[in-house]
Formats: sequence, C-alpha cells, structure tokens
Amino acid sequence: MLRKTLLTLSLLIGLQMISKAQNLPSLITGRNINSTFSIIAYDPNKQEWGIAVATNNIYVGNSTCYVEPGIGAFSVIAETEPKYAINGFQQLKEGKTIEQAINYTKSLDTMADYRQVSGIDAKGNVFAFTGSTLKYWKGNSTDIIRKNFAVMGNQLAPETLHTMAYTFEHSTGTLSERLLKALIAGEHAGGQNSGKQSAALLVKGLNNEWYNNVDLRVDHSRDPFGDLQRLLNYHYGRIRINQATTALVIGNKKYGDSLLNIAVMMTKGWYGIYPKLAKAYLLANNEQKALELIKAAVKAEPKWKANLSAFYCLYKYPEISSLYPENRFTVIDWNNAISMLTDLGKTDQAIALSKKVLQKYPSSSYTWYVLANAYQKNGNIEAARHANETALKCDAENEDAKRLLKIIGH
Repeated sequence: MLRKTLLTLSLLIGLQMISKAQNLPSLITGRNINSTFSIIAYDPNKQEWGIAVATNNIYVGNSTCYVEPGIGAFSVIAETEPKYAINGFQQLKEGKTIEQAINYTKSLDTMADYRQVSGIDAKGNVFAFTGSTLKYWKGNSTDIIRKNFAVMGNQLAPETLHTMAYTFEHSTGTLSERLLKALIAGEHAGGQNSGKQSAALLVKGLNNEWYNNVDLRVDHSRDPFGDLQRLLNYHYGRIRINQATTALVIGNKKYGDSLLNIAVMMTKGWYGIYPKLAKAYLLANNEQKALELIKAAVKAEPKWKANLSAFYCLYKYPEISSLYPENRFTVIDWNNAISMLTDLGKTDQAIALSKKVLQKYPSSSYTWYVLANAYQKNGNIEAARHANETALKCDAENEDAKRLLKIIGH
C-alpha cells in the first residue's frame, strides 16, 4: 500500500513539473505546440522587414521567423511549419498577393487549424490567420492586422495583442526598437498564460548592411525579454562606438564624446567590447576612462591580458604594464602596439617604435608594413614606399602590404 502511494505521489509530482514546462495543448494533443505571440512589420521609409516573437518554450527563433528583404516576411507560431515561408516566398516572387501566398500552403496543410501564420509582402500588405482549434485553448488566441504590421498569439492575457498594436503604432525609433518595444509591452500587459522562456528579434533591410540586419535570439532564460533588450542595446552600442570613433578621428570631439557616453550605457556588461570602447576614449584623450574599461575587461576575462600589447601607449601605468610585461612581448605584440599608436594618430611614436623593433626583428615583413603604414599616415610617402617594398621583399604574400602598395604605388 505504501509503495503504491509513493508511486502515485511520484507521478503527480512528475506531472506537475511537466505542466510547468509545457503548455496545456502540448500535453493534451501530444504535439509540439507553443504558447506564443509575435509581431511582424515593414518600415517603408527604411525598407526593412522584421519580426519579434516570444514563447514559453526553448529557441522560439528557430522555426517562427522568416525574412527575405525585398520579398517579405512570415511568422509561423503555435504548431510551426516552415513551408509557409518556403512556399510563401516563392509565391510572392511569382506575383501572388500575401493572402494568396499564405493560403496556398494552408490549402495543402492538414494541420492548419493548429497554426497561426502572418505574412507581409514587399510593399507592406499584411495577411494573417488563426487556426480554428486555437479558440478552444485557455486564453486569448487571435490576430490583429493594421497598416504595415500584424500581431498574433495564443493562450494570452486579454489585452496582450491590443497593447502590442498600440505600442508599435505610437513608438519611435528603428524598426528593431519598435518591434521589441511592442513585444515587451505585450508581456507587461499579461503576456502568455503559461509563462516565458525564449524570445527572438529578426530584422533585415533591403540594402543588406550589417547595422540594419538584426538577428538576435534568447533561447532559454528566466527573463528572455530583458535579455533580448540587452542584446539589442549591445548591437546599437557597438554602432555608437563606431560613430564616435569616426567623429573623433575627424576632430568632432563634442559629438564623439556624447556618442561615447551613450555607448557606455548601452554596452554595460559586454566586456568583450570594452577594449574597442577604450580605444575610442584614447582618441578622445581620456586615458583614465580607457584604463577603467581595460581593467574591467581583464577582470571579467583574464585571458584577454594577452592582448594588452595593443595598449602599449598606457604602459606608463603599472596597473596595465604589470598584467602583461614587455619582456613577454613577441614580434606580433610589438606590431599590435605600433598599429594602435598609428590608429591613435601618434605616428611619430609609431615610427620610432617600429625602428626599435626592427633592430631585433629585421626580417619581420609585418613590422616593415606597420612602419610603412605609419609613414603613409604621417605624410612621408617616399619613406612609406621604401618600408612597404621591404615588407614585400621579406614576404611577397603580405596581403596588407599589397593593399598599401595600391594606395601609395611603387
């Protein structure tokens, strides 16, 4: 009797654990059905298409988001099926409407009643459907279509989708930012009845530049919305660093400093980007901030101190030089130090250090190249040509020297 009671308790505990990990339709039907909500949209000004999605299961971005710039986008949730996107893109390329593109696969799909599909074409025309079976699931299961976007989801709190639609329509920023704002607003409005576990954001632009191509996924997290926001902040934070660097190089210090302040906030906790941020602060003549960032990066990832030679210009500070002493430098380390000096506009120091290093490594092709590069940046083209020719004599396959040769000539 005791054994039977213990077995019953074990089964009940097991079912309770499963029910916390899976939504009810999955348990009842035995299918891989996800309680999910998504937003799909088109930005006609930037010509970008994108999707933001969240679910109570792992890796939601794996099978729910499909974007082909200039053609359209598809989001498939609940019981997912990639054929809606594969066939849909082909249908759009053949001149079909977005409704026809989705209904083509739906007409062949015996499981359509278990799916939610939304799509948007190259001009922002939208269509969506919610499978009829979903209405029997606990929570709200429907879709809302508006100009240039649609929201949909299942097993949701009553105001989730309306809040998402309102937020997207009234928000500002890039398409990526607006999509994520809408997704997070949906979560704050109640989100999914069965919890949260993963989220994804996919945006692609017609010009296919990396800065407006966003493909971010949080595959398993207690806070997928917060983690996804952090990743998007990192994406734009890196862009701000690049913009700040450009501004500082051309002498616009005020604008560069303001961008760096934004970048620091947006990249907080991304220690891998701190060295790049430190370099930007050196361009802004802020050595103390650069030191702070480098020390934080090394503390977070001790292995990174092997790259400290690039910041040789800061070796006057014992807290830096003690981490990776000069007596450990290889010729590669010295080349990194010279390159950084050149990038920072300290070409006289770069030239002097190059000559010193070449006394020890006279046949180092790359050292001759970095010397040539420093001369070229310093305006001494004849000296640059001589050093670059020597670099190619030492190694005819030095690709950087070949590229410099095209700039300065023989």
